[in-house]
Amino acid sequence: MIFPADERPAVAPLQLALAELSGLSFAEHSMESVLREVTVLTTRLLPAALATSVTVLSDGRPTTVAATEELALDLDLVQYRLGTGPCLQAAGSGDLVEVVDLRAERRWAGFPEQAAGRGCHGMVSIPFPPAPVAGGLNVYVGSPQVWDEETRGLATRFLTQATVPVVNRYLYESAVARARHLETAMASRAAIEQAKGILMERLKLSSERAFETLARASMAANTKLRDVADHVVATGEFPPEIGQDRRS
Repeated sequence: MIFPADERPAVAPLQLALAELSGLSFAEHSMESVLREVTVLTTRLLPAALATSVTVLSDGRPTTVAATEELALDLDLVQYRLGTGPCLQAAGSGDLVEVVDLRAERRWAGFPEQAAGRGCHGMVSIPFPPAPVAGGLNVYVGSPQVWDEETRGLATRFLTQATVPVVNRYLYESAVARARHLETAMASRAAIEQAKGILMERLKLSSERAFETLARASMAANTKLRDVADHVVATGEFPPEIGQDRRS
């Protein structure tokens, strides 16, 4: 594709940034490093960028799952406390939200003043693609000198594409976390079932009574049920609370 001469200076940086973005791999990047790469590429297109963050909505509640600077996290939290702001509007509506000049902005009850007071001139919030997770990528902008229409257009086009690897990385990490949680839960259940079997065989208890005995021992010792079960399985010894139950 051949671009008109007056478009080449703008298009070339965008195409280079998109090419680098497409080369990001899960094997080499965590959520934080994906966001860092996006920020580095954004800064090439938008030198005034101060900080970037990722907002995720879970059951309607917003959380910042990654931020490049404390400033981004702080200003995200301001919006969460107020219950309004560009990042919440973008994440909730699915529409891009751009603030050219926070000092002149009258929306979002108090947020523009706080953001401007922290050195932000403008902001762009790009929502994630529809489903499977609601949220968006937020870029806080400093100096107004390069915050012109052409630069904003380039940044917006790039950031719209950048939401894809960001949300994919979030979904990947969430899936890994769920798998680990399930694995831990299954291991805990197996240990508890083994401990129950030992109590049922040695103390001649029913399955329900054996579980109740382990639970009482857990509460009495202020110890996780899994840890009590692991002790019984590993040593064959009963905690004092179980021994008392045995004598009763």
